[in-house]
Amino acid sequence: MSNLKIKTECGIQKYNELKKNQSYFGKLRLLWFKFFAVIRDFNK
Repeated sequence: MSNLKIKTECGIQKYNELKKNQSYFGKLRLLWFKFFAVIRDFNK
């Protein structure tokens, strides 16, 4: 988890929520979330 660089508390909670969904669309949404969360938290 720490290697993703998601720093906000709400971002970490959302990551954990999305990680539980193991369907195809759940995995796709998790990948999408990781991409934008890292970009958004990069400067924090």
